[in-house]
This record gives sequence, structure tokens and C-alpha cells, in this order.
Amino acid sequence: MGKMYFPQYETGRKKGINLVVGRTVLEHIRRAGGIEINSECGGQGRCEKDLIRVEKGLSSLTKITPAEQKFLDRAKLTPGYRLACQARVARDDSDIEIFIRDFGKYTILTESIDTGVEISPCVFRKDGKVFYHTGEELGSYKGRMLGLAVDIGTTTLVMQVVDLETGKNIGTIASKNPQIAYGNDVISRGGYAMTHEGGLKELQAVVVNGIKSSLEEMEENLKVAADSINKYIYDVVIVGNSIMRSIFCGQDPSPLAVMPFEPSDKKPVTLSASGMGFSFNPEARVYGPPLIGGHAGADCLADIISTRLYESGDIEMIIDIGTNGEVVIGNRHKIMTASCAAGGAYEGYQISCGVGAVEGAITNVWSDNGKLEYATLGGKPAAGVCGSGVIDLLAELLRIGVMDERARIGSPYRITDGLSISQDDINQLIMAKAGLRTDQDLLVKYFGTSYDNVSKIFLAGAFGNFIDVSNAMKIGLYPPIDKNKFVRFGNGALAGARDMLLSKRRRADAERIAVFARHTKPNELEGTEFQYMVAGNMYFNRNILQK
Repeated sequence: MGKMYFPQYETGRKKGINLVVGRTVLEHIRRAGGIEINSECGGQGRCEKDLIRVEKGLSSLTKITPAEQKFLDRAKLTPGYRLACQARVARDDSDIEIFIRDFGKYTILTESIDTGVEISPCVFRKDGKVFYHTGEELGSYKGRMLGLAVDIGTTTLVMQVVDLETGKNIGTIASKNPQIAYGNDVISRGGYAMTHEGGLKELQAVVVNGIKSSLEEMEENLKVAADSINKYIYDVVIVGNSIMRSIFCGQDPSPLAVMPFEPSDKKPVTLSASGMGFSFNPEARVYGPPLIGGHAGADCLADIISTRLYESGDIEMIIDIGTNGEVVIGNRHKIMTASCAAGGAYEGYQISCGVGAVEGAITNVWSDNGKLEYATLGGKPAAGVCGSGVIDLLAELLRIGVMDERARIGSPYRITDGLSISQDDINQLIMAKAGLRTDQDLLVKYFGTSYDNVSKIFLAGAFGNFIDVSNAMKIGLYPPIDKNKFVRFGNGALAGARDMLLSKRRRADAERIAVFARHTKPNELEGTEFQYMVAGNMYFNRNILQK
């Protein structure tokens, strides 16, 4: 029997993957684990991002599909290029060697604010043994107690190892979420779990293996002996949006993928680390904080914990824009949340000129005498426009008159040779922008206040930390208020996970807040008011633009 090899990756270079006739190259990649490929549409053949080059064994694959041929002709690619989700194994009597187009090294936000949390973790040592706060013995004390905080984003994995006795950060590491091979949005992944036998376990195993691989990389980076981190980990706190957290904990995410988009179980989850396949201390625990409601999940809850919004006497807001967007408003008396799937367009997906935060991504755009200038990540040649660059680009197109207040351009605008933004791209961007801004307006309305009475707006996550706030206000993504009210907060979800790892009190606070906070849904607005709000937020206010 032949095998499929991926020389770019250690996983696929040495042993290879046994060929299965009828399965696509993408399905082989998913089975292998540790091999990165971009498949935004989840293998439907629509995004054309999973481009591969067959170095050997092309005759062992099925013929090119009509949809695939159309793309290959348009891209003017030479024979040997295929789309991984379209190319199936036709015969298994010889090896196949695959080269995956490198879509760049991601820049992932790992920094988070030190919240000054008190150190009182849920594990403690007594008489040479380590115990969980509920009384179970976790094994002998071996000289140190470590914990792991994990933020599972739709696109990224960010984790931090912490000394549970001193609170010291041992190491932080980030990587792409390997589940991106199943689609770049949570609905695609929820759908995969629903429609594929064993899909939930497969998605869970993929992210578990991603965490294990990152920990191995951390040990290499810190130049410490193998297992010198793993074997001391007694407690893990993992946060993520509702679908990411549900999949990781092995819970059926299908109710979140269909109307009314509510989880079947919002309660916190405690699991056995060894039962999930981790090689931590054998009795280590894994804690998944509760979900607030809808797609406002454990990551949104972690933002609330890390910002201490729930202890404030003033009205404060949190805006965390990623592949999912979450908005929070409140104080110690009342908390309200809203969420929407908005980040695809602003994370470089869903638009023809978009890329993620990879080397060569245009991150900043400005105009000089009517001509657009730009900067890229790493100073590399422009590969596309990422989220922060998209905000600047829209603002500058408005400023120089290329785009009008109704978001119309006469023809595709050329940014660089071979890179332009189209009217369809702009339509995607303004729809996403309108949803995010409507969530903000909706919460302010429901809270019974105004933006003037909001004392702070915390910008959590990579998007909020890198964009130009003035330009975000100019295009209507953020409300036109005093810039000094905006506070960049780094990775608030990771900071909140760390707080729940280091403090029993903060973990108890999180469980209380999840019940206390109210999740607001757009359909709770009466009649067509929500639709009118979205429509009004799709376009631009010339008075604001000129400020």
C-alpha cells in the first residue's frame, strides 16, 4: 500500500499517511495532524485557498473537477497544482508526495495585561501531596506545581504555563488553530461535527494535539528537558467561544450551529487531562469555564474577569473582535453581552485581497497627496491586506473620495500590482462592520444609557490592539467618542484564563457572572428595528469622516 508524504512537515515527512482510496488530500491532512493548510470553506471547493502541488504520484489522484479546472485556468498554474479538497485518491499502489502552498507565518497576539490577581489556585500541596480544591488527591508533590491557561480561538491557539505557587509566567506560546483545515468559521466546524461520523472526536483530538505540539515547542524554546513542563502540570483552564469550548470539552456543538444558536449546556466542565490524551501529571484536571449564552462563550467571560468590569461602579464596555465578535457593557450591578460572527472579513478572509496577519500582510495604509502608501508585516512584499490594514484602507478611500458615503466605488481599486479591492469585498466589509456596530448600539440602548455615560471601552484581542482607533471611528466600526476612553487590553481572554487558574475566587466569580450576565439577541428587538439599525450602520457619516 502506498503512502502520502508532506516533506514540509515532520509529521508527514518520515512515516507518511496510509492512502485511502476515495478520500481527498484534505481528509488525509486532517487525519495526519500537525500539518497546516488553509481551508476557509471547510472543504467545499469554494475558497480556493487549499492549493497544493503534487510532486509525485499525480496519476494516483482523480481527474481535475470542472470547478477546480476553472480556478487553475484563471490562476494560470502549471500542471501538478490541485485543490486539496477536490483531489481524491484513485489508487493506493504507489506513493504520493504533496507540497502545501505556504500561506505565511502568523503574527499572533500573546501579550496580556498583568491583572495583579491574588495567588490562591485550585490546587494546593499538603504533607508532600497535591490536592484539588474539591478534596481529590492529585499525586505526590515533585518540587513544583504548574498550571496551563489556554485561549482557543477560531484561528489561533495561545497558551501560557504558570507557576501555581509564585504566579510566575514560565512561558507563552502561540500557533494557528489546526482546526482551520475544517473551515475558518465556527459554524463550519459545528456543521462538520454534526454531519461526519466521529466528527466531534476528530475535532477535539485535532485541538488537543495542537496544544501538545505547542508545549513540545515551548520546551524546545526554553531549552529544557522533555517532560520538564508536562509532568508538573496539575491544572488547566481553557477558554474559547461557545463552539470552540464545547468541541474541546467533547460536548455536542450542533445546537450552536443552527437557530436559535444556543448551547445545550452552559455549565462549567471539569475533565481528566489523561482521559483527553494529555501527558500531564496523571491526575491533572482540565477546567472549562461556563458559557454566557449564544456565541458569548468562556472567552467573553474571561474578558470580563480580566478587565474587572464586574467590579466597577462606572459603566464600562468590552469590544473583542475576532472571527467572532463579542461586546459587553456593564458594571457591578448589571452586565449585558452580545455576539456576532463578524471577523471573517476583518481577519483577511471572505475578501479577495485579504490575508491573515502573515508576513507580507499590509497592516497600515495612509495617503500622501492622494496616493496610498502602506506598510507590511516584516517589511515583506505585499501579499494581501489584514484586518488593521482593511480599516485604514476603507478610511483612506473615503478620505480621498474614491469611495462615497454609501460605500460605492466606480471600479476595483488597485492597491499594488496584482492586488486590488472590489465592490464585492467592500460589501462584505460593511456588512461585518454594521453587525459589530449594531451590537454596540443595541447594548447601549438595552442598558438604558448613552455612549457619553460609558467611562471606558476595553479593546481586547489582536484586532483591537493593532487597529487605528481614529480610522475605526471614521468608518463607523466604533462610536465617535473621546479617544481617551479606549483602553487596549491585549489578549484579555488569556489573561482571564490565567486569573481563573491562579485564583479560586476569580473562578467562582466567573461561575457567578455567567448566570448573572444577560446575553442579548438581535431578534429580541421588536419588529424591524434591528434591520433598520444594521442598514443605518452599513454606510458612513461624512461629518464624522471630516473630523
